[in-house]
Amino acid sequence: MRALVIYESMYGNTHTVASAIGRGLEPAAEVSVLAVNHVDADQIAQADFVVVGGPTHAHGMTRDSTRKAAIGTAQEPGSGLELDPDAEGEDLRQWFDTIEGDGTRAAAFDTRVDISAALSGRASKGISKRLRHKGFVEVLRPESFLVSKDNVLLAGEEDRAEQWGQELARRGLVRPTGAATSG
Repeated sequence: MRALVIYESMYGNTHTVASAIGRGLEPAAEVSVLAVNHVDADQIAQADFVVVGGPTHAHGMTRDSTRKAAIGTAQEPGSGLELDPDAEGEDLRQWFDTIEGDGTRAAAFDTRVDISAALSGRASKGISKRLRHKGFVEVLRPESFLVSKDNVLLAGEEDRAEQWGQELARRGLVRPTGAATSG
């Protein structure tokens, strides 16, 4: 099984979570963890399983304005924030315009600040909706991984992401209901 873990990350937290999810998937699949601007339609077509995640900005997925604000914040003197190497590349919204799922199994995740989801929103809801709209079949509900108000991944979240990857591996190996089987 080939699995892709695709992420958009501004300050590295979502990248860290994506890598942990990839480690969780590794026993069951050949895994590639890639920034969204390094994934094309051909790679999606060759994947058996796709996990997609991004940071929560202004109650949902990033937009040009929120990405520019995040970059500006990181560039402020004394911010203590460091941009992820691919932060200024393509975002998930642009990427979704270029791909199709064709029944590929999938899951969505996000990173968000550690407050009620009713207050912060969840990028994973928008990612999940776009995955389904593009023809992917979700095998597990979207998941959030939490960061502090200072943009630091909370203790235990990286381990939880790896465990979620293990759960995805267990669920991802099961064919979706109604799928044809060979043999």
